[in-house]
Amino acid sequence: MSRILVTDLDGTLLGGGTGERRRLRDALARHRGVSVVFATGRGPASVRQVLRDALVPRPRWVIADVGATVLDGTALSAVEPLQERLRAGWPGPERVRAALARFPALTYQHAVAQEGRCSYYLAPNDLTPELTASVEALGCRWEYSAGRYFDVLPPRASKGGALRALAQQMAWPVRSILVAGDSLNDLSLFRLGAHGVIVGGAEPALSTAVGHDPLVHRPSQAGAGGILAALHTLGWVTPPRRPRRRGHALVVGYHRPPAHRSNAGTRTPASPNGILPTLTSAFADGLPGIWVAATTPGTGPAPRTHPAEAPPSAPPAGEEAPAARRDGPPLSLVPLSAHQWSGYFHQACKELLWPVLMSEPHRMVFRERSWAAYRAVNARFARHIADRAAPGATVWLHDYNLWLVPGILRTLRPDLRLGLFHHTPFPPARTFAALPVAAQLRASLAQLDWAGFHTAAFADHFRKTLGNARPLPRIGVHPLGIDRPAIEAIVRTRPRTAPPPAHRLVLSVERLDYAKAPVQKVDALERLLTNRPDLRGQVTFRLICPPPEPGITAYDTTRALLEQRVRQVNTTWSHDGWQPVDYRPTQLSFPDVVDQYLAADVLWITSLQDGMNLTAKEFVAAQTAQTAPNGPGVLVLSRHTGAAAAFGDTALLTDPHSPEDLTDTLARALDTPTTERQSRLNRLSHLLGHERPVDWARQVVDTIRQPPDNPDSHGRPDRIRRGPVRPAARRA
Repeated sequence: MSRILVTDLDGTLLGGGTGERRRLRDALARHRGVSVVFATGRGPASVRQVLRDALVPRPRWVIADVGATVLDGTALSAVEPLQERLRAGWPGPERVRAALARFPALTYQHAVAQEGRCSYYLAPNDLTPELTASVEALGCRWEYSAGRYFDVLPPRASKGGALRALAQQMAWPVRSILVAGDSLNDLSLFRLGAHGVIVGGAEPALSTAVGHDPLVHRPSQAGAGGILAALHTLGWVTPPRRPRRRGHALVVGYHRPPAHRSNAGTRTPASPNGILPTLTSAFADGLPGIWVAATTPGTGPAPRTHPAEAPPSAPPAGEEAPAARRDGPPLSLVPLSAHQWSGYFHQACKELLWPVLMSEPHRMVFRERSWAAYRAVNARFARHIADRAAPGATVWLHDYNLWLVPGILRTLRPDLRLGLFHHTPFPPARTFAALPVAAQLRASLAQLDWAGFHTAAFADHFRKTLGNARPLPRIGVHPLGIDRPAIEAIVRTRPRTAPPPAHRLVLSVERLDYAKAPVQKVDALERLLTNRPDLRGQVTFRLICPPPEPGITAYDTTRALLEQRVRQVNTTWSHDGWQPVDYRPTQLSFPDVVDQYLAADVLWITSLQDGMNLTAKEFVAAQTAQTAPNGPGVLVLSRHTGAAAAFGDTALLTDPHSPEDLTDTLARALDTPTTERQSRLNRLSHLLGHERPVDWARQVVDTIRQPPDNPDSHGRPDRIRRGPVRPAARRA
């Protein structure tokens, strides 16, 4: 399909340095499928002068005179009757100039050849309602840009209007068009719903007027460099072939770096467990390769040159050079704007995909623009990885945030071995099918060599979701554990004598998310207090629930309802200094979390769905490392977590979808005798084991690299493999 680049001239195509203009010209020459349209305020005579520049690509069409003129780019002849329609209602320059002669602030641009419009210089303070009303009384429209230029135009004429008419005549799909501009004079181009690029150094008012449109790219490069950056991001052009360096034998792709900055300061994982600490530890333990992650302005680790991440080739124009930190794993950062991140993560990931992963499809919200942002970010990740991976390299992707990367990478680099581990649940096939974009995602996921999961049930859901696709990826079950020695070391630093607890403590430590069922827990506690008068004044439910990242609104309803129910329950039941719910919407340091584990009589985990839930494992490790002041605690665990598959009914299993079961299981936990508590804790400790997460990471990489048993067109047999983690030899 043909692609159409529609670009302003001054400040846009003609902007930037000579090197950027030459690279853009050469890229368009290599990709004949991209046709060029000029959209300029210049007249035809001035456009002819521009075309004498050897660095300017030849246009197929020219929209001139701010949309009042349309020319065939080959002969520079008028395109009729299209141009006639655009100029309909034009009273002529003499009448316009006569009507506006009473405004001395207007200075006619005599040096500018004009057709079908009148152009003036005008200071911002002189743009008055009286002036604009006079223009409208003539039956004309006006545009003001760059704090200087005032154009009077036919009522139907604008750059965007001319482009719309030309696109209709040529039957161009809107999404096959990329518009590029730098001033308010170009705003009408961005109103068509096409892809867009506001080049670096553009008039701020243009960016403000366009708003938070995920289809619009905002590269830092000025002029031609910014256009080229957008073309690379869209995949419409590719860098010239150059000798490839050796590259990296392993590329890990995860949407976040190990730490990122926000307005609230640096955000790092509170726990030493989970995917971010695991990947960080694996690289520190000698795992070779690089970690590709996104970064946005004001967030992410500061890029610094690092010898461990020398790029295999020069990065594509418009992309940030690979970078890493001297005090962390080797990072290669994919720069995203705040608007791109919001559309991609806050909306597409959290509002569309997350509800389906949690088997709550009724909560999903589909927006075409946020899905376009998700596609664009996945495409950037894929190209970033493709440019840095060695021939035949292993690519290890993580989670649903990068579901479209496998399909793009398979096209860009068919030599790579592609694996993706799902740390989240994977929904049943029927639930997955509720996604409006399910077909796109299935097609991409089918291109994997290997897909990994915490449980056999999630793996089976994945297999059934891909259905009749052949060949299927190899499928593995590799439950992630925790860094038990790290927790035990922290426990050894905590005070061994603590005052007797005033009340029996039921603890939940979880992020704010409807999938964790926080409101259901408060409701269950109230039912318990209603049914068990003996527990009133004796039990406190402490909910440590840090808020989500700023910008995520998918949990706002849950937060409001939770706060309402906490107030209601505490108002109803509090007395004599006791209140039943101790709600703490804050992030604690991990040593403080360990103190909470040691103080808890019950750890209450009620996830509607959960990939693993490492909190359950941390609780077991902490409780067995030191005798808690109130004796051994009880683990109440949702049946819908990966941890439940590991621990079975050694924990007290509960079903958060059943209000009665939530209440009854909590009551049972509080009534469990000390001997049974200790027995269960001992068995949980045995089941927890002592495998290191870094060993898990190495085993997964080795599994992705394994050749298929029965090679076919892709060499991917259809069966589920279980992967118990075996401790690797420790480094000296």
